[in-house]
Amino acid sequence: MNVLHAIPAIADRYGGPSRVVLGMCRALQERGVNPLIATTDADGAGRLAVETGRPISYEGSQVIFFRRQFSEAFKYSRPLHRWLESNVARFDLVQIHAVFSHSSLAAARACLRQRVPYVVRPLGSLDCWSLTRKRLRKRLLWHLGVAEMVGNAAAMHYTSAEERRQSEIAVGSTPSVVIPLAVDDQLLNAKVARGEFRRRYPPIGDQPYVLALGRIHPVKGLELLLDSFLDAAREEEFKRWRLVIAGDGDAKYVENLKRRVQQRGSADRVLFTGWLEGAKKLEALRDAALFALPSLHENFGLSVAEALAFGVPVLISSSVGLAGHVESAAAGWVAELDRTSFRASLVEALREDGERSIRGAAARRLAESSFTWSAVSSQLIRFYEWSAGRRDSHEVVTTCSAT
Repeated sequence: MNVLHAIPAIADRYGGPSRVVLGMCRALQERGVNPLIATTDADGAGRLAVETGRPISYEGSQVIFFRRQFSEAFKYSRPLHRWLESNVARFDLVQIHAVFSHSSLAAARACLRQRVPYVVRPLGSLDCWSLTRKRLRKRLLWHLGVAEMVGNAAAMHYTSAEERRQSEIAVGSTPSVVIPLAVDDQLLNAKVARGEFRRRYPPIGDQPYVLALGRIHPVKGLELLLDSFLDAAREEEFKRWRLVIAGDGDAKYVENLKRRVQQRGSADRVLFTGWLEGAKKLEALRDAALFALPSLHENFGLSVAEALAFGVPVLISSSVGLAGHVESAAAGWVAELDRTSFRASLVEALREDGERSIRGAAARRLAESSFTWSAVSSQLIRFYEWSAGRRDSHEVVTTCSAT
């Protein structure tokens, strides 16, 4: 099969849901699929240093980049639009990643004109929580093409059962599957020596630490994590613990988090490392005693899957898409989004060394069985084969609570 993946951007700063398409395509290629990623060179206010206008090898995947011309939110690219119109008919199927972006609308319209079936992975953008953010902009885009795109998709690709449930409440039911995201199989056997992260960051010393890794954004619930951790750290038995926040985001928001720590007189207990990638990211995961993600909303949680692969038990909120899997496998702790519940779960996790070890082993087993590309790619291929046969159009959705 020739499968095109249309996505607004894949730079590191856009997080796991965007970056994961690279690993997805590497895995598909190993199984005989011919994937190509069409995207823009967007990288925040800057641009990726990549050649545009022709397919190149990028991190092991075939990618064709186009210049983002304006709008960081919409990522408009006329060259990408023109290329899609001229080339989409060469593919058996198109997977559209994201919804409220120019690449998504352009890909859907090109597919409808050329009668090429397509599937949509909305990246959590169609559930009730997301639709309340930037509501006016999303209403406008809904009427300008998103309703048509969703209504005429061969199927929707959700990455968790909760994402599907929430999305169908908001936008109605379209044929769909739930196929999780995954991590590279090599992550399970990554050669990362213990202690490397500690050597890079001497303030941690030999103390155990809780790791929060990823974009620093209000949706991640970091205020709840900070307050719960600093409350617990006042107790004698937890004074040895440290909290590592590895990531980057809006400078003003990051500064507010740091000020929150300073006001509690706990700057020596919380380390902000900035953005970590490559070997530094793996070192941080390898040495972590507990991984934390108390997100207010998370349709999947790729960073959680990465922690599981390293055998690190996780503490996550019930609003993370992987919460059900973690709870069923006893691979960590799942807490509600209130300070009392979350702090109680954190205290339990910090106190029980033996229980963390048991749940860490369960985390590793869960990642091996469910969240590696070798386990997931065959599901994707069956989904693609089924979707490619659905060349009949669906009635366009014209009424929906999203509007």
